[in-house]
Amino acid sequence: MHAWEREGAQSGPAKADANLFRSAVSTLKPASLAIVGASERARWPCEIFSNLREFGYPGRIALVNPRQTQVFGERCFASLRELPHPVDHALVIVPAAAVPDVLTDAEASGVKSATVYASMMGDGDAPESHKRGAWLKDFVANSRLRVAGPNCMGAYSYRERVLAYPNADLCRLAPGPVACIFQSGGLLQFFMKTAADRGLRYSYCITSGNEPDLGLADYVNFVIDDSNTQTVVLFIEGIRRPQAFMHAAGRALAMGKPIIAIKTGATLESRAASRSHTGAIAGDYAAYLAMCERYGIVNCRSLDDLVETALAFQAGRLPKGPRMSFVTTSGATVDLLHDYAATEGAAMPDFTEQTKAALLPLMQPGITPKNPLDVGIPSTFEIAAHDPNIDMVAWASNMPRDGDSQDDMSPLRQVLAATDKPVVGFARMVQQLGEKQLARQHAAGFPFLQGVEPTIRALNGLWFHAARKDRRPAPPPPAPPSDLSPATLDATLARYGITLPKSETVTTVAEAAAAAERIGFPVALKISSRDILHKTESHGVAVDLWDCRAVETTAESLIAAARVTQPNARIEGFLVQEMASGIEAIVGAREDPLYGPMLLMGAGGILVELVEDAALRMLPLDAGEIAHMVDDLKVSKLLAGFRGSRPADRKALESATLALGRFFLDHRSVISEIEFNPIIVQPVGLSEIFPDAPRSPPDGGAVAVDVRVVWRDGRAGA
Repeated sequence: MHAWEREGAQSGPAKADANLFRSAVSTLKPASLAIVGASERARWPCEIFSNLREFGYPGRIALVNPRQTQVFGERCFASLRELPHPVDHALVIVPAAAVPDVLTDAEASGVKSATVYASMMGDGDAPESHKRGAWLKDFVANSRLRVAGPNCMGAYSYRERVLAYPNADLCRLAPGPVACIFQSGGLLQFFMKTAADRGLRYSYCITSGNEPDLGLADYVNFVIDDSNTQTVVLFIEGIRRPQAFMHAAGRALAMGKPIIAIKTGATLESRAASRSHTGAIAGDYAAYLAMCERYGIVNCRSLDDLVETALAFQAGRLPKGPRMSFVTTSGATVDLLHDYAATEGAAMPDFTEQTKAALLPLMQPGITPKNPLDVGIPSTFEIAAHDPNIDMVAWASNMPRDGDSQDDMSPLRQVLAATDKPVVGFARMVQQLGEKQLARQHAAGFPFLQGVEPTIRALNGLWFHAARKDRRPAPPPPAPPSDLSPATLDATLARYGITLPKSETVTTVAEAAAAAERIGFPVALKISSRDILHKTESHGVAVDLWDCRAVETTAESLIAAARVTQPNARIEGFLVQEMASGIEAIVGAREDPLYGPMLLMGAGGILVELVEDAALRMLPLDAGEIAHMVDDLKVSKLLAGFRGSRPADRKALESATLALGRFFLDHRSVISEIEFNPIIVQPVGLSEIFPDAPRSPPDGGAVAVDVRVVWRDGRAGA
């Protein structure tokens, strides 16, 4: 980080932030501009110059083109070096081959920053593009000049009237509270237009391009310090500086400014070569979602959801809980709401008896008041909003068409004024809106969302952020030095409170049988090989062996199977373990290359990657967060006792998971992954069933029966 990057930085961030962020002030709030490549024949320079002049940019604009002396009726300079006065920011709208000379001139002439619009500056597959990209990377590393782009379409700064994106229609919008930062040039204008037609208004809208210098983290950090920006909307293709991005996201969360995002790449395979189930499940996109969970970022599944969720947040209210009420005029909509709420995991409790009594006189004969409510009139809407069981309320109502007489919005405004809860209207299906509809929405004071499912997801998004807004996410501490080794692994895990089964490592078949007698039958037998990480897949595990003869026969079979499935594996012997019975879970920790240490918990055993029942979180975690992870899992129902079975020791699983998280943070300098699969969560109260058993099963507990470790020196083993 250069010393000059700390000068003129936007106010707000702590001193430490200066080492993470690059200032976007001169890019988005320039007092003067130059258009390099100004030409009356090129569309983008023409449109941008027209935007600036027509819509009131107050600063000085210099025009630069070595082939022109006059453009747009104004003097044109041959280069930035010839300007009589330096400018804050240069809009560089020239072919890629000319960009290096322009940026060199910009730095020499005292320009503070530049936006490079051209592609073929490191993007694509062409060798000349890669060469230019390498030059640009080296240039920004050694330059005072801040560079936005390349391969972008500029930005809008609405209050400053810096309208440097080639779309005039969007310049006509009034300023608003939403900042958009897109890693896509063309997509931004389509999102902006669609969302603006629905009532969204913007403070800044930025396309970030290839980001060799100014990037997503810098722009987020800038807009959250803007007092007029209340919500940030992101389109993410990749997070190039994750530590800076997370720091900015943490600042946004602390300031109460929600971030709503959509990210591409959900179906891509993980870039990391996964060597464990934890690694396979905790791939790039899953790790990104865990980061969103930590920092309260609302991740949307579609661009349509991004619009609806942004509108819900623009209303400025957050719920105190997740519970929703829907007031409709259709029994079919009620049925759909039940279905969709279950699919989306939405909380839709029934009304209190007092609310039902208030609603009953307004109901049709024979219809019982319940949530969702099938009487969509403002008075029922207001009653539902006052119910203490309800945190958010949505009213099913289409926007009026031309000629409609329902223009009196005072009853709805009255509902809004009578509660501090989030209030939205929603249409059952998407409809086209015009100025009349937007005026009615403005008069009502709350947004009218479109589509039943997007509305539910938007309300869920409000609660997702609200539930996390008081967090102050702290990064994990640096990895301390560790002397952990395979020889000390078991003893170290035990010191952290992690229970391992009685076990012995042996080298021969005879030793395996003798070890089984010492441990006590029944036992499990596992092949021991540093080359076989997933022993089940290699037929290297046998369970429920009840005598020495079974152990000896099985040991020979395991060796034969290993020779077939992995002929080059080095067989070192066997691991003999006492049997543990109960519910199989998986607990694992790994270092994500982008976001840092992660903890995984889920349903375990051989179906771990098939049942898709796992929760991934960023470390560090406390006991309460671990408990919430269990709540999110389907296996929690098994732990509670499913269909008459005895409950398992959930607390023991939570304690073991918390201990594993601490263990990994303390020893991640020498291990990159560790996994318990399965960790057996034993039933509680078994002594009541087997009071006279010679070796009574334990009451509860969680036993890590299979421990897999990936060491940073390349070793893998159990």
